[in-house]
Amino acid sequence: MNLSENDLFNKCYSFTRADEVKEKGLYPYFRPIEENEGPVVRIEGRKIIMAGSNNYLGLTAHPKVKEAAIKAIEKYGTGCSGSRYLTGTLDLHIELEERLAKFLGYESCLLFSTGFQTNLGVIATLVQKGDYVISDKENHASIVTGCLLAKGAYAEFLRYKHGDFEDLEKVLSQLPEEAGKLVVTDGVFSVTGEIVDLPRLLEVVKKYNARILVDDAHAIGVIGPNGKGTAHYWNLVDQVDLTMGTFSKTFASLGGFVCGPERVINFLKHHSPAIIFSASPTPASCAAALAALDILETHPELVLKLRHNSDKMRKGFKELGFKIVENESAIVPVIIGDVDLSFLFWRKLFDNGVFVNTFIPPGVPPNMSMMRTSYMATHEDEHLNKILEIFEKVGRELKLI
Repeated sequence: MNLSENDLFNKCYSFTRADEVKEKGLYPYFRPIEENEGPVVRIEGRKIIMAGSNNYLGLTAHPKVKEAAIKAIEKYGTGCSGSRYLTGTLDLHIELEERLAKFLGYESCLLFSTGFQTNLGVIATLVQKGDYVISDKENHASIVTGCLLAKGAYAEFLRYKHGDFEDLEKVLSQLPEEAGKLVVTDGVFSVTGEIVDLPRLLEVVKKYNARILVDDAHAIGVIGPNGKGTAHYWNLVDQVDLTMGTFSKTFASLGGFVCGPERVINFLKHHSPAIIFSASPTPASCAAALAALDILETHPELVLKLRHNSDKMRKGFKELGFKIVENESAIVPVIIGDVDLSFLFWRKLFDNGVFVNTFIPPGVPPNMSMMRTSYMATHEDEHLNKILEIFEKVGRELKLI
């Protein structure tokens, strides 16, 4: 194709990085899973130990979750064919909202069709002209996109250095006292697995009369008593204005939600384009999430097993000599450093029967390319020991340990 110098598609045709990695046989992305049993999956006809999934409690294959989804399809069909605002609200949506609000200790809850969409729909609706949204620099892409949408509507979008609350205070102290302010943070940061220092963060937020939104996508079902997330982990649920979450991780489904004061949720329900102009979550998605919530509430030992598995892997990697990012979540990043070496490391793990996620810049800082491993409550010692064995083999082969 002949492209002019200013053709919109120039960037597409000049992007060859993925093709170069594919030619070397090291491309780690978009690998189709042919069969999923939780800790073990089938890829390219081989059984592979999965150490990169966000299926934290291992519920995507749970019989009760699958049965609930099937029964919902039999009763309601495959879709709602409308937005929540119009013809797309089912009694399942209302039940799930009420159950989640009660579980997390809030007045009210609102469902969205995806977790990504939840942050867009909340931030860009609440933060309007003359308001400010302030985000940790390592927040999830959905938070950043939501902030940019708010900025497009003439709000102000500012950032503070990751986990640096002195920098946050510096940012907040320069804003007009009368302006509306929303501070947004991941509860568990999705790349490193670090848990936000919520007491310190709230100290600054409250000092400047700001509101706070905590993204608990990687926290619910993972940290806090009974897996209730960041606010409960720190015993500060009464001080966190809004908590959002997703169904695509612990809840073994697809969709998202936000919990908060009834008046705020009511405003979002009637003003958020992401609610008014999007088809509502499918019956199967809601039923699966409800079943997963049932299991989470009645089997808190799954959260303890997940913590045991993650702690075992943190300890195991360190004993082998790998550098990891310390945290208390289900995400255990193993630092490789170099981008090309990371692709090679991933390929050798895959060839030996372990699947992990490769994170490279700009998703991580320069020289911080990593194998982002994550664990499930359904991993058994035989799986975890095999992962460590293969990491040791590859690490020694590539002279990383």
